Parts: sequence; structure tokens; C-alpha cells
Amino acid sequence: MIRNVVFDMGQVLLRFDPPLFIERAGAAEEDRELLLREVYKSLEWARMDRGSMTEAEAAESMCRRIPPRLHETVHALVDRWDRPILPIEGMEELIAELKEKGYGVYLLSNASCRQHEYWPRVPAGRFFDGTLISADVKLVKPQPEIYRLLCETFSLDPDECVFIDDAINNAEGAFLCGLHPIVFHNNVTELRARLREEGVDVNA
Repeated sequence: MIRNVVFDMGQVLLRFDPPLFIERAGAAEEDRELLLREVYKSLEWARMDRGSMTEAEAAESMCRRIPPRLHETVHALVDRWDRPILPIEGMEELIAELKEKGYGVYLLSNASCRQHEYWPRVPAGRFFDGTLISADVKLVKPQPEIYRLLCETFSLDPDECVFIDDAINNAEGAFLCGLHPIVFHNNVTELRARLREEGVDVNA
């Protein structure tokens, strides 16, 4: 019996859209591919998620590969990509319904330490019973240890948990640790149907 629903954050609760963030930062067309590669597709970004590098250290390292005229943009893309937060439509209502019906709601996210700064601005965040952030524990999905730590931290039985993530590797990691994964394809109506297939009591 499913008693808990565990959510990823980026591209599940809120949009994480690097091309949009780069455009929003005012980058010229000819600089956008460079910024995408050297900021959001960089080793530094992965290290921030693992908690082995701070935002300041990451931005400084990225800037060594980028022309000085773009350094301010790099800092904006690292430090202020979340302004404003862009919620996934329909997700807040779904989570409110889950809470109303008595389900536990948890977050398991690969994110940097700065997640704690912007999490209060995520509209659905107020409904969550607990959060586990990769940078805080120096583990990242799909490492099995992070799913096990989530369950240990909040006393969850994996077989009683649905896990929702947009990344197939993370969903598989949850499956291998005994959770019931659903891959989210940016469609909350489809997600509701999948939750019902798992025995979760949500409206169509």
C-alpha cells in the first residue's frame, strides 16, 4: 500500500530550463551555447549538487574558461537562475490533494546548498513533510545510498513510496532500491493517471 509520495524538484516541481535562464540573463545569441556548455553542462555544476563546491567557487572556476565580458552573466546564472521561480503547472494542486488525503510528501533532489534559500519560494514547498538535498549529504541520485538515506531519515518503507523524477536513471535507481518510480514527462494529468495505477487515491 502506498503511503508516501517522493518528488524530485527540477522539471517536476519547478522548471529548470537553462536556455531560458541564459536568454533571461540577457546573453547575446552568439554567447548562449558557450554559457550553456560552460555553466549548466559543466563539472562544476555537478560538484555543486554533490556539495563538494560552493556557488562562489564554481562560478570562479567557470569564469576561467569564459571571456571577462561574460563573468557577470555567469554569476547571475549560478546565483540567480531561480528568480523568479517557475512552478510546473498543476503540481501544487496535486500535492495539496495528496496531503489532504493523508499521504506523506517528501523531496529528494540533486541540488546545491543554496536550495535552502529558494525552497521557501517554491509554492508547493509548504506541503512537504521532509526534504533531503544531495549537497547536504554528499550523495547524488542515482546512487543507491541516497535513496536508502531518505528512507532511513524519515522512517519510510520503500515499498510504500512512489518516487517521481524526470530523469530515467534516477527513476531506475529508485526502482533498484525498492521504491515505485514514475518518470514525469511534464504532464500532470498523465502523472495523476500513473499515480492511480500505483494505488494512490488522487482525482483524474
